[in-house]
Amino acid sequence: MSGTGDDATAGGLCAVHLPRSGRTPAPRAWEAPAEPVDTELPRVGRFPAVQAGQPAIERIPPTSALVGYRGPTACAAAGITYRQLDYWARTGLLEPSVRTAYPAGAQRLYSFRDILLLKIVKRLLDAGVSLQNIRVAVAHLQAAEPTDLTGLTLMCDGATVYECTSPQQVVDLIGGGQGMFGIAVGAVWQELESALGRLHAERTDTGETLIGHDPADELAQRRNRAV
Repeated sequence: MSGTGDDATAGGLCAVHLPRSGRTPAPRAWEAPAEPVDTELPRVGRFPAVQAGQPAIERIPPTSALVGYRGPTACAAAGITYRQLDYWARTGLLEPSVRTAYPAGAQRLYSFRDILLLKIVKRLLDAGVSLQNIRVAVAHLQAAEPTDLTGLTLMCDGATVYECTSPQQVVDLIGGGQGMFGIAVGAVWQELESALGRLHAERTDTGETLIGHDPADELAQRRNRAV
């Protein structure tokens, strides 16, 4: 075996070192099992406590496609009964877009947009609009882009639903002298977003439960800690 001699010239160790005496060389580290070393760090203080005002995790907004809501949560946010929710789903008026009740035993899962439409349907029903006209309005709103929904105002005279995309169109309808009922979709959106942020949800990709965040509860907890 030969080498270039670079290590010896530079003053370093050679690749192979033979002992001069007849003593048995000490075993290398890899030739004998190393003593187990406890590298586990103490758990105390390993994960620092979150200070007040510092978010623990990144929260997914209620409007995200990664978030779905079960039937009872959809009812609470839309202000309807579970009987209404079930009837509208079975008759095809408004089915959940995330997950239906089929196969049998599956939990319905509604998106933010689904619940927004549920809330609008409830208001149209309260205004006396027929289910036939509501079906037309729902189909139109489902086809619209989400960014367009916030700028819409639905005007209703009790029989027909009108879509207004500008304040002038609203003024023109009201100026006709007929009693009108209006729904600002953008305002309903903001109201629903705030409500759903306090309710439990489910991740659509992993099925993980997302705990609602109620600022009022957090404030109460801080007050209790301060006492």
